[in-house]
Formats: sequence, structure tokens, C-alpha cells
Amino acid sequence: MTPSERIDRLIADLTDWRGKTFAAVRKAILETDREIVEEWKWMGSPVWSRDGMIAVANAHKGKVKLTFAYGAKLPDPDKLFNAGLEGNMRRAIDFLEGDKINVRVLKNLIRAAIEYNQSKVKMKAPARARARKK
Repeated sequence: MTPSERIDRLIADLTDWRGKTFAAVRKAILETDREIVEEWKWMGSPVWSRDGMIAVANAHKGKVKLTFAYGAKLPDPDKLFNAGLEGNMRRAIDFLEGDKINVRVLKNLIRAAIEYNQSKVKMKAPARARARKK
């Protein structure tokens, strides 16, 4: 089964509000950039990547959690992050029952994560080039 098929199955198995929320979050992520890749990691977690990991999502008993790998490094002017704020790397958004997803703002955050990943790739490239010259 492909990662996308596994995510489809996960969403289908969430027969309450979490399935709809999870599907809406996934849709927003995939619509943001067509080069985003869906993966399945850590014994059952959907992960989205582009030039590095963007975010991982999980459905918990009372929430859908979207955790950004480098969330602490991202601008969050709209204050989407509401969990994991004490960490120095990850930040998360906990979607609770009845929460409305601001798709435009979520997509802005996803774009910022992609830009951050791409900046890390560019910073590593000169170091690799120097290492080849030695």
C-alpha cells in the first residue's frame, strides 16, 4: 500500500469529526505545493515533505494534531501554533471539534516551512562543494 493509500484508509477509519478535519488539513497541505510528497513514518504517522519534512499529523482522542518539524523557526503572525510552544524546534496546531480551519493562513505557514527547508538545502550545498575540492 502506498503512503497516500494508507492516509486514505486512516481518514476513512476516522468516522467522527476527526476524519473530516484530517481530510481538510491534508487537502490544504497538498494544494499548497504540487511537489509536496506524502509519506508514512513512525509506525503509522502521515508525513508531508518537500526538501525536508514539513509536518506530521496524528488523530488523537479529542484532537487532530499537525506538528511542524521546524515550527519554532517559522513566522506565525496569525498565531496558528497553539501547542508545543515551549520547544525550540517543533510547534503544533491542535484542531479541536468545531474548529474552523483557516486554509489561507495554514497554506501560508506551509509555504514558510517549504522556504525554510529550501534555505537549509542551499546552506548545505556550498559546504558539499568545498568538501569535494579538498
